[in-house]
Formats: sequence, C-alpha cells, structure tokens
Amino acid sequence: MDETENIQKDNCTCTCIICGETRNDGIMIIDEFICDGCEAEIVRTDVKDAKYPFFIHQLKRILYKGNINEKHIDL
Repeated sequence: MDETENIQKDNCTCTCIICGETRNDGIMIIDEFICDGCEAEIVRTDVKDAKYPFFIHQLKRILYKGNINEKHIDL
C-alpha cells in the first residue's frame, strides 16, 4: 500500500477534526481532514504543553473511529 493512500495533501473544503473549522488546505488521514494550521500547531507542540493531550485525543478519534461501535475503547 502506498503511503499517499492514507496520508495525502488535498485541496478540498473540509471540516478539520481538530479545530472544527471549514478549510481548503490540509491533509486527509484515513478519512478525516486536518487543516494546515492545526497540522503545523501539532508538529510544533511540546509534549509538556497543555494542548498536547487534546491533540492526542483528537488523533485517536481518527484511528479508532471504525472500532468505536464494535467495542469499548477509552479515548
């Protein structure tokens, strides 16, 4: 499987899973969109930053979205 099938740059009007805003530029991870602004903020956020757990929680939503209805997963 080519890596670009799961992570790709897109020019679409999509709602960011991190900030909830509708944006044109960003990346698709699996079937969820992260805008360029949030992507940049995630990359430069230190693990000690108060925002870090929020970003981890939102990213877990992408990974576990398909499994939520099948079994209980603590996010």
